[in-house]
Amino acid sequence: MPPAPTLAPDAPLFVVLNRGSGRGSADEARQAIEAACRAAGRPLTLRTIGRGHRLPDLAREAVNAALAQGGIAVAAGGDGTINAVAHAALRAGCAFGVLPQGTFNYFSRVHGIPAPIEESLQSLLTGTPQPVQAGEVNDRAFLVNASLGLYARMLEEREGFKARFGRRRWVAFGAALATLLKGFRTWTLTVSAGGGTQVLRTPTLFVGNNALQFEQVGVEEGQAVEEGGALAAIALEPLGRLAMIWLVLRAAAGKLGSASKVRSFAFREIEIQAAGGQSRRRVRVATDGEVQWMDMPLRFRVSPRPLWLVKPRGAQPERA
Repeated sequence: MPPAPTLAPDAPLFVVLNRGSGRGSADEARQAIEAACRAAGRPLTLRTIGRGHRLPDLAREAVNAALAQGGIAVAAGGDGTINAVAHAALRAGCAFGVLPQGTFNYFSRVHGIPAPIEESLQSLLTGTPQPVQAGEVNDRAFLVNASLGLYARMLEEREGFKARFGRRRWVAFGAALATLLKGFRTWTLTVSAGGGTQVLRTPTLFVGNNALQFEQVGVEEGQAVEEGGALAAIALEPLGRLAMIWLVLRAAAGKLGSASKVRSFAFREIEIQAAGGQSRRRVRVATDGEVQWMDMPLRFRVSPRPLWLVKPRGAQPERA
């Protein structure tokens, strides 16, 4: 375990704020952040994501400044914003903070960070850097999950529904059903781990790093994630549309793990290849909800580096 980042006594905050995240007002979030930092005597640099700004660039700027000044790089937004800042912080060994502004907030909830902005600010200002586990796929960090196939497509198409109807849970559920009704393909994948290989035929492969999300859908392998040192995967057997919709309903009811058409397993590192040896094939992969193209093979692993999350000691995770 590398040493924890050293924070200055009045550690400055370098905040990347996404104006488009969540249901609340970005101006209200900005005002709350500024007021809390003034009251605590903490220097603040706030970067707002807008037109002409690339999130990865802002994340790297915040991390570089935090390292240089003994401060904390902070993500104020949803999963995509949190992922971008966390990815840069993980690689640099920088102290990382979260002000959750998303729809589900799985990462902050599993680490006991409250959603209301005033409460999450208090958690950030009084916390200390503590090591938490991250996952990686082809060296891209993820905190909640990474996936390919149907689930990645669902996430990509969900953004259009959110733009029209808002960032609410029922919108996410309706978008998933709409994607299923369009139809989907079945992948043939070879999965290599520990010197052994198995073949999976599945419409989607989901890899998770969040025990709360597994608990909510009723998959026991999430316990391995909670104990640390492992990720967990879910693969669905080939199904028709109606059967797939039924599985989505079972997941919403917290009973996915007991379904006969669901395979799940825990691991520390695996390699995924498309059948036929198409090693240069590019596929869409979603990492914490952000979809990007990656080359096969896909290598999923527990990150060898800890993410230094700033939170109060003894913070209790939320249960499903």
